[in-house]
Amino acid sequence: MKPPWWQDMVLYEVYVRGYFDSNADGIGDLPGLTSKLDYIRDLGVNAIWLLPIFPSPLRDDGYDVSDFRGIHPDLGTLDDFRRLLDRAHELGLRVLVDLVLNHTSDAHPWFVSARKGPGHAHHDWYVWSPAQDKYAGARVIFSDTETSNWTLEPACGLYYWHRFYSHQPDLNFDNPAVREEMLDVVRCWLDLGVDGFRVDAVSYLFEREGTESQNLPETHAFVRELRRMVDAYSPARALLAEANHPIEDLAAFFGQGDEFHMAFHFPLMTRLFLAIRLEDSRPLAELLAKSPSLPGGCQWAMFLRNHDELTLEHVTKEEREYLWREYAAETASRLNLGIRRRLWPLLSGGRRQIELLHALILSLPGCAVLYYGDEIAMGDDPRLGDRMGMRTPMQWTAGSNAGFSQAEAPRLYAPVVTGPEWHYAGRNVASQDRQPTSFLNWLRRMVRSHRADPIFRGPGLSLVPADNIHVLAFVRERDDGRILCLNNLSRFVQPVTVDLSEWKGRVPRELIGGATFPAIGSDPYLFTLGPHGFYWMRLERS
Repeated sequence: MKPPWWQDMVLYEVYVRGYFDSNADGIGDLPGLTSKLDYIRDLGVNAIWLLPIFPSPLRDDGYDVSDFRGIHPDLGTLDDFRRLLDRAHELGLRVLVDLVLNHTSDAHPWFVSARKGPGHAHHDWYVWSPAQDKYAGARVIFSDTETSNWTLEPACGLYYWHRFYSHQPDLNFDNPAVREEMLDVVRCWLDLGVDGFRVDAVSYLFEREGTESQNLPETHAFVRELRRMVDAYSPARALLAEANHPIEDLAAFFGQGDEFHMAFHFPLMTRLFLAIRLEDSRPLAELLAKSPSLPGGCQWAMFLRNHDELTLEHVTKEEREYLWREYAAETASRLNLGIRRRLWPLLSGGRRQIELLHALILSLPGCAVLYYGDEIAMGDDPRLGDRMGMRTPMQWTAGSNAGFSQAEAPRLYAPVVTGPEWHYAGRNVASQDRQPTSFLNWLRRMVRSHRADPIFRGPGLSLVPADNIHVLAFVRERDDGRILCLNNLSRFVQPVTVDLSEWKGRVPRELIGGATFPAIGSDPYLFTLGPHGFYWMRLERS
């Protein structure tokens, strides 16, 4: 039986506003993205994820939705979206969109009416209280900007509930009308032809006294209802959970194979950065060893960086302080309980480290998620507020506005990166495309190698004991195939011996270049890995 398409997925995250401007107004748009789909296809990926495209006041960059059924006029029209879908499908690309279930903008017509008080339309579509003492167990997520989860609405003298910014009131999922309306929103986009959704902030749909008001049974019951509706569509569609929790709670979002198809592996993402800075494989090995088996048809989404801050929410206080010191010595880079930097500046441009991290998310069980611009070593702009420094225009050429737009520079939605270390003139698609040794071309080769080997599509992973704590060793298994993956987390050359006697007589063949190594015998097998080096080796019968 052929596995579902998301089992073999490499997903490319696109910020439409920042990708390509087709009409010279300084803002990227859907026609501009459509014109660049061939480039995305040639990266080797087979799906794209679009950050919010709905109408919005843009106080939270589109996550403050004012209309769930339309397209923001800056980005185009519904017809433009249909053309994007058609062209993507012609190229074999699936399209996922961001789905914001938890809240709306305070400019949404529902809340504009609701804020007038009881008896007005949609008032009970939101969560209200005469005081701020309900649900006291729920933490304030955006502690940098919000002091409470409740905000007073002067028009009615009541407080409304919000887990994020105060201009994003939470919907009342205890109201059956709200649940049905949001399911109908999903139907609307599925009927248009989208292939799936990245579901934002799914942990916080319900509130209950005496709890942290997250990851509640009622939330999982609604997700199962959502899943049943999505599963009724053909061809198959996918749901991807954005739920930042420790591994035990995060795995609950797969249910019994009847909730989400995929979930972002937040715990592993944080530990990748911890392990590579400590030069120690144990943070990764310990997490992998205790990771639960997933139900059939389910998959992790493995990522390094994206449009959000690098969250440090679920590490120890000591680990958080260490990661802040190592990766965000300048406190301006810190946001909430995280770090607001793109991948390349975060690692000070260390290409070997970045190659190793990509090799890990491609070789560990799960679908790899790539963030636009990381493939060309794109920098960021820390001067921009909130997380906008990581959402600057895509850099296509060394020409004006980095080839993103023909508008005059002051009209761009955000400036292109021009800092001396990260200037777009040396970090753009056109220049890297011409360099055989560029990171862009290296990543293309890696993605092709990953997608060409069916062993990487299975769930099987076995940690292999190694005598060097700097090296993470594991075997990917599927049917009769085996791939040995060795990863040196150190900045120095490392020898490592691993016990491969289980595969005695087999011959390790390096997957990228095809070099063969001596056959495996009874004794531990010695490898030498370069600084931040890695091997993918198929263990073949001699």
